[in-house]
Amino acid sequence: MPAVDRPEDSPANRPFIALSGITRSFGAVKALRGVDLDIRAGECLGLAGHNGAGKSTLMQVLAGNVAADEGRLEIGAEDLTGRYGVARAQGAGVACVFQELSLCPNLTVLENTRIRHARLRGWNWRARAARLIGEKLDEIFPGHGIGAGDLVSDLALGSRQMVEIASVFASTGEPLRLVILDEPTSSLDASRAAQLLAYVRRFVGTGGSIVLISHILGEILSTCDRIAVMSDGRVVDLREAAAFDRSSLVEAMGHVVAHEEEKAIQTAPKARSAAPVVASATTPKGGSMRVEARAGEIVGLAGLAGHGQTGLLVLLQNAAYRHSRFAAVKGRVAFVAGDRQTDGVFPLWSIGENISVRSLGRLSRFGLLDAPAIRTMEEEWRSRIAIRTPDMANNILTLSGGNQQKALFARALASDAAIILMDDPMRGVDIGTKQEVYALVRAEAAKGRTFLWYTTEFDELKSCDHTYVFRAGRIVAEVPRHELSERRILQSSFEEEAA
Repeated sequence: MPAVDRPEDSPANRPFIALSGITRSFGAVKALRGVDLDIRAGECLGLAGHNGAGKSTLMQVLAGNVAADEGRLEIGAEDLTGRYGVARAQGAGVACVFQELSLCPNLTVLENTRIRHARLRGWNWRARAARLIGEKLDEIFPGHGIGAGDLVSDLALGSRQMVEIASVFASTGEPLRLVILDEPTSSLDASRAAQLLAYVRRFVGTGGSIVLISHILGEILSTCDRIAVMSDGRVVDLREAAAFDRSSLVEAMGHVVAHEEEKAIQTAPKARSAAPVVASATTPKGGSMRVEARAGEIVGLAGLAGHGQTGLLVLLQNAAYRHSRFAAVKGRVAFVAGDRQTDGVFPLWSIGENISVRSLGRLSRFGLLDAPAIRTMEEEWRSRIAIRTPDMANNILTLSGGNQQKALFARALASDAAIILMDDPMRGVDIGTKQEVYALVRAEAAKGRTFLWYTTEFDELKSCDHTYVFRAGRIVAEVPRHELSERRILQSSFEEEAA
């Protein structure tokens, strides 16, 4: 949505929040290096930049979770420098949906709502919590299918993200003036993301403010009024959204996207049909169609989130270790998790240990781990996949979310696996790194490796030789690359096709 022109002296141009000279370091890592930024009432401000640029740290400062080392923070012209924390932020109407979800998995949806909203107490609080979260889910995500009594651990990642978002926007009387959305659509399919972004514009239309962080550039360009670009802990560009297009935004972020290479990918011939099938599976819900992946192929899995794609990848993972009547694989398998908190990182281990753990069997001599070989492999993958850290011995949680995801990808690609299962692995990763990883995947496929790639981003399907579309737990369509279109994927997602 194009930005609205405002006279320089109008109230709408006066910042609701003003940050100036904000710095923050974590040991030797300088996450913020003197950030100046203002946020206006009644606007959606986009925040773009590569992984590790400082976006999430800046939002942690704004939410009161992290104190700035230096700098000035004002809300409504009141200087809160040195007096700002979580309670002060909440009192000012600032709330945040962080990239790493904060829900308690062992509690229900309504119980998690109670934790966030302290006013839900006393007699009949369960009914009031259920009504509060249910109404907000209905408002933002109509047709969501989530019950207030559902256990969070039983929900798919996309559903958990919807609950987190609705819980933050729900109100028990506190005025909500600014909501920070840090990669809010990273686990949502296209239709759910569109619902959220439409709600963002409605919220802004009532005078609220939104800070939207997203690596999906189309969301930033179509939803925001202004866009701030961060690089290496600083704001390096700030303009009206209408002054950017995709190319200029990518350029401001410091990345160059090879458009001609992307075009060539879409028209390249599919992998040789004579190659042997190394992975095949059908869904437990039945249906006449079966996923088949041949050596050297990149096979896409598409459709609305939570419709069986992750389940099929898990079937293939399990089939590598024991017989399954639903799936069969020929070769070693590695799994790249999209839900890194639950299924990906080992939070007590270093970055290097998280990468090398899948390859320890071949990084040993005479039954003992070969430390120099392990360090060499860690440094090689830090360079190849551009993990932003001064030391691979640092804890994995010192990395930004996108850099944690890169480490998981490096773990799989550095292994001896012939088949790589990818469960929406590029969520929260910046566009420059995505292009590098896509090129790496294609290069590995050319060497004979096979990839099964579930993704919620249509652009990622362009790298696939052919794509299977899922609906209600079944495979309903197979789309070769030369027939791939967003319309075809959406049609197949909502209306079952004949095999």
